[in-house]
Amino acid sequence: MSSQPHTVLSWVVRRTRLPLLSLRCPDCRSESATVGDGRFRVNANGKLLDVWLLVRCASCDRTSKLTVHERAPVRSFDPAVLHGYRTNNPDLVASRLLDPFLARRNRFTLDWEGAWRLDVPSACPEPAWPVRIEVVFEDPVPVRPERLIAQGLDLSRNEVLRRIKCEIPLRRPTSSGFTFTVMAA
Repeated sequence: MSSQPHTVLSWVVRRTRLPLLSLRCPDCRSESATVGDGRFRVNANGKLLDVWLLVRCASCDRTSKLTVHERAPVRSFDPAVLHGYRTNNPDLVASRLLDPFLARRNRFTLDWEGAWRLDVPSACPEPAWPVRIEVVFEDPVPVRPERLIAQGLDLSRNEVLRRIKCEIPLRRPTSSGFTFTVMAA
């Protein structure tokens, strides 16, 4: 039997909604916030702009602001991005929310629980072993490869550890694409 994979499949991890934010509310001390509809607040002061992303506490509905830009010259903005801030463009909201610099600056983390799904090809021909699978992430969803593979193949996590050959650690979360090989039972 050849050690080269005979079948190559592609899996995709997709975002189903924006993740919740782990951010302490100053009023109720809850740790969960949401961006809701995804709205920006833009404030002009002469030739300088401040831009905030508005977030709402999931428990008490208090609105807070996350600083996106502070005292930035108007000329430094691409006109399309500036228009996106003014019109609350949903793609711009998502890109800013997923920006690690914004998370560090505003001291929050993203809670991806229930905010993603794994798309696996539904009709798969009877594979010849071993099978090589490529996993692609559309957004930086941190997930443990071991759990992702167990979900996609409908195997126990112990079975995954026994049958999977992978170049990255299976028990450490990743948010970038990887490839693994499934060996015969």
